[in-house]
Amino acid sequence: MAIVGAGPVGLTLALWLHELGRDTVVFDARPRTRLADDARVLALSLGTWRQFERLGLARLLPATPIRTIHVSQHGFGRVRLDAKTLGVPFFGTVVRAADLIAALIEAAQTRGIPLLDGTPVETSEVQGERIALGTPRGVFLARLCARAEGRLSGETSDVVSHDYGQSALIGWVHAEGLAPESAVERFTPQGPAALLPDHGQWTFVHVLPHGEAGQAAALPDAAYLERLERAFGNRWRLGGIHGRAAYPLVLRWRRRPVAERTVWLGNAAQTLHPVAGQGFNLAARDVGTLVELLREADDPGSAWTLERYARRRTPDRRLTIGLTDGFARGFLPREGLIPLARGAALFALDACLPLKARFAQQMMFGWR
Repeated sequence: MAIVGAGPVGLTLALWLHELGRDTVVFDARPRTRLADDARVLALSLGTWRQFERLGLARLLPATPIRTIHVSQHGFGRVRLDAKTLGVPFFGTVVRAADLIAALIEAAQTRGIPLLDGTPVETSEVQGERIALGTPRGVFLARLCARAEGRLSGETSDVVSHDYGQSALIGWVHAEGLAPESAVERFTPQGPAALLPDHGQWTFVHVLPHGEAGQAAALPDAAYLERLERAFGNRWRLGGIHGRAAYPLVLRWRRRPVAERTVWLGNAAQTLHPVAGQGFNLAARDVGTLVELLREADDPGSAWTLERYARRRTPDRRLTIGLTDGFARGFLPREGLIPLARGAALFALDACLPLKARFAQQMMFGWR
């Protein structure tokens, strides 16, 4: 098999395929020195974390558990989720993408998985029961090609796109008064804001319309911290900000993540709004389902195998994309009865333990 992309998704798949005893080659256009050059912070759900436990990687990763989650909006309505109350050890963990990639690369090297860095896949063509991948090093033949380059390219009719007109400012802060191992999601009229615990400090994600995001990114640290504190309702004193950067937000996803001898995974299959932190966790579930099917497949790239994969992943993909998109759009209207209805929904969720447990299960494990 061939995997295009040596990011977290591609390398995780490579390790699982090694567990299955399948020969795999990983390609990446970047030189090896840049593979772990990833400034993102990832919120891994409990389901994703258990995947890394089974691969023997969890004990090697510097991670901060999330045991409580506070969700609120500007105005009436809030939800508090507590892992102990819901019968789980934690909801997930926060890891830095660079740490995860470094651990994955080391594990791949230990297992002898070929990683051809600096080798872009320039062409691909199906030839009978193989797909031929053209690279500067020559042509490689594989029965299945998994595309996990970390971006969704192409403007075909199968790709759905939506520009949210927003950018996410991210960075790190200290939050005085916020309990350790607590995450916060706050919905404001401008967009959501989040705090994720990260080794004694907090990663923040602050979503604003493009114009406001540009102005906020240019503010001095003290002035921006005041604005960030207001976004969280002035509940915590924030300081020690560093690493501030801005990224535009779009929704792009493929209706069918498979083609002849090809499967798309991770951001190459769907790029989501960061609200609720579901992007990488959805990708991990995609990988898990693919591995389950390949465990029993004689031909990993057969139309029958890929069709089963696409059919099995459709409910979880559509539900997770729909929930994420709904959160991103549904909390923006700020007038009329909509904010009151949202607040009532949050209050009802907080008051109903079975409903709260079902919501947490969806966030941790996806559609079942």
